[in-house]
Amino acid sequence: MQVPLEIAFQNSEPSEAIRSEVEKQAKRLERFSDRITSCHVAVVAPQTRHRHGDLFKIDIRIAMPEHKDVLVTKTHADAPEHEHVVVAIKDAFAAAQRQIEDAVREMRGQVKPHQAEDHGRVTKFLAGEDCGFIETADGREVYFHRNSVLDGAFQELSVGSEVRFIEEMGDKGAQASTVRLIGKHHLL
Repeated sequence: MQVPLEIAFQNSEPSEAIRSEVEKQAKRLERFSDRITSCHVAVVAPQTRHRHGDLFKIDIRIAMPEHKDVLVTKTHADAPEHEHVVVAIKDAFAAAQRQIEDAVREMRGQVKPHQAEDHGRVTKFLAGEDCGFIETADGREVYFHRNSVLDGAFQELSVGSEVRFIEEMGDKGAQASTVRLIGKHHLL
């Protein structure tokens, strides 16, 4: 990390044991990415230490260049093991690790972006074949095959049916790789 680790304690006095655990977990994160520039951790103790069952809350903010900050807030009312600060810290850093791994994959281009679906209407079917054409909003025709229609809804399609689809280039031009029939309640 370029900036030293920052640890804040709320509702409690700083503890060397807790500080040591946070430092150990933060150091471990650097194995997953050498691009972490800073890490800020807040250890929030329960407001009242007199009641049994109060849970620790751990907030983590990790900065990485070329990526939005990794933010983790771990507090679980249904996780009684979070009464123990070390368990809460480990859970929070495990969540941060997963986000960092996702960020690294994204920065390497290993995450496929989701394609937006286009909207159109079925204009015709080819006689004797399991395929047809969809007219796009800009007036082009896009080929589709029975196998591209989701949920086995090919039989439900008719000329004029509204569909959403993902367009891609095939051997002979534009084709729909995924076709989804839109019901009347989905009309734009």
